[in-house]
Amino acid sequence: MRFYISDLHFFHENLLNDMDKRGFNSLNDMHDYMISKWNSRVQKNDEVVILGDLSMGKSKETAEIVAALNGKKCLIEGNHDHRYLDDSKFDRDLFSWITPYKRMKDDKRTVILSHYPIICHDAQFHKDKEGNPKTYMLYGHVHDTFDEFLVNRFINEMRASLRPVKNSDSPVNTPCNMINCFCMYSDYTPLSLDEWIKVDQVRRSMIKEEDYMEFNNTVKSDIYLEGIDLMARY
Repeated sequence: MRFYISDLHFFHENLLNDMDKRGFNSLNDMHDYMISKWNSRVQKNDEVVILGDLSMGKSKETAEIVAALNGKKCLIEGNHDHRYLDDSKFDRDLFSWITPYKRMKDDKRTVILSHYPIICHDAQFHKDKEGNPKTYMLYGHVHDTFDEFLVNRFINEMRASLRPVKNSDSPVNTPCNMINCFCMYSDYTPLSLDEWIKVDQVRRSMIKEEDYMEFNNTVKSDIYLEGIDLMARY
């Protein structure tokens, strides 16, 4: 079985109360909960693709976390993973593979894997003979932030827009299947592609334009300077 998850951010204490507001009392509480949720789902021979930002910790402590997680771990590099990956003492063999980008198959469907959302890629138009989408772009990085609102808006506009097709009089839309595998969307539990598809459909169906506008207006006003300060710290 193959699972996916992103942005666990082990050892990232700021996320307890800032940005994600994860609400745990301590890093140890967060770590214990995330390891428990992972191991309750993942078995020894399962494969888990981590879509970046696994840990903000140093080499030794991150290695201990990875060793405590069940299954065969695969890593799409995130912007924070260099903290341990750049240490020559870190055992990279704890992961089955490490790469910044990967394209692979999951039950006859193509998955595009990147820490960062890719709004245009080479397989985004692919459909099967029945017209069903064949490609899913799985990403992380943006957590549940204003940038994720913008990604959602792009997805809706792309799906609603008809584009001309060579040698055809009938324009078509683009499936634009982009799934944010942010760990908090799954209660820190790695999920299969089919499970992420369902979670993503439900979550995006609940995002309304008025919510986007309210979020946008808030960002432009009182928390703008706070956001700049937070980004400087991250």
